[in-house]
Amino acid sequence: MKTLVIHPQDPTTDFLKPIYQALPDTTVVTGGVFKDEIIDLILQHDRVIMLGHGAPSGPLSVGRFPGDPPPWNIIDHSMVPYLRRTENIFIWCHANKFVERHYLRGLYSGMFISEVGEAEYCEVEATQNQVDISNYLFSYLLGSQLLIDPDLRGAYQNVGSQYSILAESNKVVGYNSERWFING
Repeated sequence: MKTLVIHPQDPTTDFLKPIYQALPDTTVVTGGVFKDEIIDLILQHDRVIMLGHGAPSGPLSVGRFPGDPPPWNIIDHSMVPYLRRTENIFIWCHANKFVERHYLRGLYSGMFISEVGEAEYCEVEATQNQVDISNYLFSYLLGSQLLIDPDLRGAYQNVGSQYSILAESNKVVGYNSERWFING
C-alpha cells in the first residue's frame, strides 16, 4: 500500500510523526507544494494520512504551502473528489466536521486536545505532562498498529481500547477517546 502523508512542518505537532515514520512505501509532504501537486500525489497513493492543526474546513497549512491567496487549508473541499478514491486518516481538530460534511470515509478525530490551551478552551483540567502523555501515547499506538496491520477498522478498535485505558487518570485521554471515529 502506497501512503501519502500530509503533515505541515510545525514543531507543535511533531508528536504526530510516530504515526507514519516507520510505515513502508510512504511519501511525506511537509510543505512547499502547490494544491495541484497535492492532487497529483493523492492520485498516486492508496492511503492518505492528513495530520496537524486544523478547522472544520480542513487541515491548516501553517504557512508551509505556497499559493495566492494563501491556502489556509492545504486540504479543502476542492480535494474531496480525490479523497473519495483513497483510504484516509484525518487527524486534526474538528476533522469530523470536514469528513462528515463531505461524506468521506476513514479514521478521523473530532476536537482533539493536543495543547494545554486547547484543554483550557474545552474546560478540561490538564497539566502539560498529561497533554504530552496523551499526544505521544496516541501517536505511538496508531503508528504501531498501522505497522502491524494496516486495516483501519482494526486500528480504530485496537488503538481506541489501548488508548482509553488511561482515561480515568488522564482527563485529556478521556476527552480525546470520545472524539475518535471511523466510517466506511
